[in-house]
This record gives sequence, structure tokens and C-alpha cells, in this order.
Amino acid sequence: MSVAESEPVEAENPLVAGLERQPVRSTAMVIFGAVGDLASRKLLPGIYNLAHEGALPERIALIGVSRGKLSDEDFRASAREAIERFSRRRPDPDVLAGLLENFRYVQGAFDDDTLYARLAETLTGLDQSLGTQLNRIFYLSTAPEFFPTITGRLGAQGLSSSEDAEVRVVIEKPIGYDLASARAQTESVHQYFEESQVFRIDHYLGKETVQNLMALRFANALFEPVWNRNFIDNVQITAAEDIGIGTRAGYYEGAGALRDLVQNHMLQLLALLAMEPPTEFEANRLRDEKVKVLEAIAPPALDEVAAMAVRAQYGPGVVSGAEAAGYRDEPGVAADSRTETYAALRLYINNWRWAGVPFYLRTGKRLARKLTEIAVTLRPVPHSAFQGPDSGGVQPNQVILTLQPDEAVSVSLGAKVPGTKMQIRPVNMEFHYGTSFLSESPEAYERLILDVMRGDATLFTRADEVEALWRIIDPILAAWELDTDTPIPQYAAGSAGPVQAVELLDGRAWRRL
Repeated sequence: MSVAESEPVEAENPLVAGLERQPVRSTAMVIFGAVGDLASRKLLPGIYNLAHEGALPERIALIGVSRGKLSDEDFRASAREAIERFSRRRPDPDVLAGLLENFRYVQGAFDDDTLYARLAETLTGLDQSLGTQLNRIFYLSTAPEFFPTITGRLGAQGLSSSEDAEVRVVIEKPIGYDLASARAQTESVHQYFEESQVFRIDHYLGKETVQNLMALRFANALFEPVWNRNFIDNVQITAAEDIGIGTRAGYYEGAGALRDLVQNHMLQLLALLAMEPPTEFEANRLRDEKVKVLEAIAPPALDEVAAMAVRAQYGPGVVSGAEAAGYRDEPGVAADSRTETYAALRLYINNWRWAGVPFYLRTGKRLARKLTEIAVTLRPVPHSAFQGPDSGGVQPNQVILTLQPDEAVSVSLGAKVPGTKMQIRPVNMEFHYGTSFLSESPEAYERLILDVMRGDATLFTRADEVEALWRIIDPILAAWELDTDTPIPQYAAGSAGPVQAVELLDGRAWRRL
């Protein structure tokens, strides 16, 4: 009997069709701020899970950079602890040991030129020990004020480019504090890095449901014909949190809800929902379409802001059965703070597809529950025979994409209630990732880290996109900063938000939290 005849043929798994591994070139990732919260909770566990799934290149090295005094062994121990604590799966000892073997640590202040000389020496040593020229990824897991310093020192040391390897830099949000600072940041990064080397990361874009939004629209004839102003009445995008600011007062007082979530995450969701289909799913073609959508949103004049934007702060209330303090009572928050913990907007996209369709965005802390969703409400049917007193009426169809706490898509339909009367009630057709694919979705950072290694910038933000985002938000921030007299509306912690937000909806209602 031949070997081929003796070996059982493994049945093809239809659920992994199209998920074959793409080759990734050998890579060295340098994480600035490697012992910080983001690295410990997301980056290091994400890299481990990629290793567990066999998605990393054969030769992979990681260099941690921070101010603290640590040896290579100390850093490996710290990384091991973070992975064991925060990984979405229990680490395999052999996989973890193999991954940590090529972890190194370089200590120093980010403005210290000698740090970058030692970093260059460490990278050269890894190239030699692994027997290949490694691609370089510099991940800036630091406060944004260090971005120009780090990119400038990398360039001065000659680390921003290489003849024999690809060099990329990953920048975390916030990308600027306003339009002017975002432009200044881009200019400083571009002194040494080409735009094609810059990966501005927004972890929302790594979520499976966000990516599935494109599949839902462009791979199904059921949806695309009605995805326009002729059939859609309105769109609501919600990013609600039930937690307060915790210990982040220092950051949040200078940011607020509009900068923290609307300027980046929520407008990204809007752009993906509303963009035209790209000719192919290539990074720049897709991002071109997103920029077109954002540029079609007219920035409001200062005197228009009050009619299209609402801000508020959470006051005392009850969350999950426990009393919660108001925002101004949180440690580190000024007693007269005017920082918004809730923001709601009404936006219009002035193009052929979306003219006249309102897009409602809302986000807030200390709301009734944690929920991130996109709700697309279709126009009611033009004629309904079900108008009798016993019919129950016909509710408009909705397409709901839920990002958290669960990743799911549902479509609401009108159906007859069993019985002798013609009564109509909404029912849902639902798709859940966990039950449909019988597997756990990867963390957003896992997908995005792997895309950086591949050099695929599809899910990352381009410089002109950043400017387009800020052009929408800047006038709202300016109007709010100029208005120092109007009291900031308050809403009870654990509620659905301020009553003033209902006025944006033109007689409609917010979806229930």
C-alpha cells in the first residue's frame, strides 16, 4: 500500500476557507512604552495569540523600550506575566517559551540620543543571530507628545529607512488635539517617514463586525440596492459605556467624549457604512472612498453647532444597583469642569447617495449599559393594509450591526403573530459570530498587528483622512469652548443620557439602551 493510500484524507473545513496564511517576512518589532498598560493588556497578548495560531513569521523578535531599568530576563518575565494574565486563551508553555526567546530590552528616556544608538546595535545583533535582515516595526505605545521626539530620533539615527528591509512606524490615537496639532504631528512624522510607512491605528477597525460591514454591503445583493436615500430613513451610531472615567481624569479633562470617541472611532464607522464600493479592496482605494464621504460632510458654522450637537455630563445616579458619583465629584476633576462625558451629533452627507438622510451619533459614559452598534432604519412601506385597530401596525425594517458586548448582525422584519387576527410584530433574523463560525473572533489588535507586519494599510488611517475627520469636529469644539456661560446639561448616571439629545432627532427616538 502506498503512503498516499495509507494516510487518511482530512476533510476540508468550510469555515476556514479563504483563511490560509499569507507569508510574512521576518520581523523585529520595537515597542516604545513596552511595560505600559496598552502593551501589557493588548500588544503582548496579541503577539502571543498570533504565535499560537502560527500566523507570525518564522523569525520574529521583539524589543521593549522604556525608562525603567530592566534586564532582558526581567523584561521576558514581565512580558510572560502580562501574557498569562491578559491573553484570551491559556498560553501554551512551549509556544510562549519560543516566543520569549528573542525578546530584548533597551532602557532609556525617549529624548536620549544614546538610547537609539543602543537600539540600532540591538537590531543589528538580532539580524546576525537570526541569520537574516529583519523588517523593522516601531510601535509608539506612548503618550502623543513623545511621537515627534521618537520619530525624529529614529530618523537622526538612520533607523527610519533601510536598503534591505522594510521599516514601518505605528502611531496610536489621539492623532492630534485639533486640526492644527494633527497637521503638525503629520509634518513631524513625515520629516523622516514616508506616508506609506506610517500606520495610524484605530482598534475599532480591527473588530470583525466592522470589517463584516463591508462584506454585508458589497457581497450581498439583498442590501446594496437599498443602501441609499431612497430607502433609508436614518442611521444611528451608538457607543455607550456604563463605566465612568475611573483614574483617567488627567487625560479625560483635556479630551472629552467628542475627541475621545466621535472624532476617530465613530466617524470611521460612519465612513465605512456610507462609502461607495472601492474598485478593489486595496488600502488606498478603500481609503480614497472613505475620504470622499468625510469631505462630503459640511463642517458646521459656529452659530449652527447648537442645533446639531449636544454635550452633557453625568451626574450622580445608580449603575448596576450601586450608587455612582457624578463626573464633577470624580477624583481629579474640577468642580466647575465643562468637559463633556456625553456627545450627540446630527450629520448629513452631501452626496447623491445620502442627501437628506440624517446620521445620528451618540456616545457617553455612565449610561444604562455598554453597547456599540450601528442601526440603519429603512423608510416605512409606502402603503400598508395593516392599519386597523387590532393590527399592531408595521414598524420600519432595521439592520443592526452590534460591535460590543457581542459581535452580531440582525435584520428586523414584520411578521404575523400566530392567531386569528392579522397582527404584525417585528421579529429578528440574527447572525452571531461565535455560534455561526464556532470559533472565537481574534482580538482587534491581533488582526492589526499582523496587517502591519504584512504591510497592509487597509484598516489604518491615512493623513488626509485624519484631516478630514478633524475638519468636521473642529468647529464643534470651537463653539463649545467659546460658550462659557450656558450650563452643561446633566444626566443621571445609569440613564440613557440627557433629554436634550432627543431634540436632534426631528421627532424620531433614540434606540433603547
